[in-house]
Amino acid sequence: MNILLNPEAWIAFLTLVFLEVVLGIDNIVFLSIMSNKAPKNRQASARTFGLLVAMAGRIGLLFGISLLIRLTAPLFTVTSEWFSMTINGQSIIIFFGGLFLLYKSVTEIHHKFEVHDERTTSGKSVKSSLAWIIVQIFLLDLIFSIDSVLTAVGMVSFDEFGYGGAMGIMITAIIVTVLVMMFFAGAVSKFVNNHPTIQMLALSFLILIGVTLLVEAGHLAHLTVLGNTISEIPKGYIYFAIFFSLLVEVLNLRLKKKRNL
Repeated sequence: MNILLNPEAWIAFLTLVFLEVVLGIDNIVFLSIMSNKAPKNRQASARTFGLLVAMAGRIGLLFGISLLIRLTAPLFTVTSEWFSMTINGQSIIIFFGGLFLLYKSVTEIHHKFEVHDERTTSGKSVKSSLAWIIVQIFLLDLIFSIDSVLTAVGMVSFDEFGYGGAMGIMITAIIVTVLVMMFFAGAVSKFVNNHPTIQMLALSFLILIGVTLLVEAGHLAHLTVLGNTISEIPKGYIYFAIFFSLLVEVLNLRLKKKRNL
């Protein structure tokens, strides 16, 4: 009940849903391609069951990562004339998670600027079994979901909401995201593809969250550089930057639409 009455929790939840939906566009495109390999009368079932299985895998991945980052026992200490730190399992997971988000977002932004010559080859399409399609959707969605899960972990503070509250926020955001993808896959994909700046904005948010995770890793490791201890970046700053940027983009879209009338 305290979580439901906490405005910070609602802001974190809405932010996660927005990011998960936008970042899940690649999943929607892949889902459409894979479901088209099924017989026509089974394609809707392939999309539904594929998303449900993928949702279960994403929640399982979230539990695994969240348990790993609770490894707070010190492993070893590094000291020198310039800096000192105490490494633990939590700081290692958060550090490599931040590096992964930075790599993923930068490569995706680079990919958006590349021009690909997509050619289709003629030939008879081969229809696959529904079970095999669902297995492929589950496996590839699990791989694609690593950045989404790390984004969720980076956005929701376990210290602020507690382990149960933070997990509740993240799991609910994942369920809502999958439901949106399930019922509005075509509309969401069309909107984001027609407005690529939205996807670019979300990828920029990933860079911001990746840097935040790196700073948090230093904070968890008690990193001290030249006598200055690394402090955690307050999540409120991140929320404000995201929603302010989103508001500016919405105003730009409305202005563009008005000019085109």
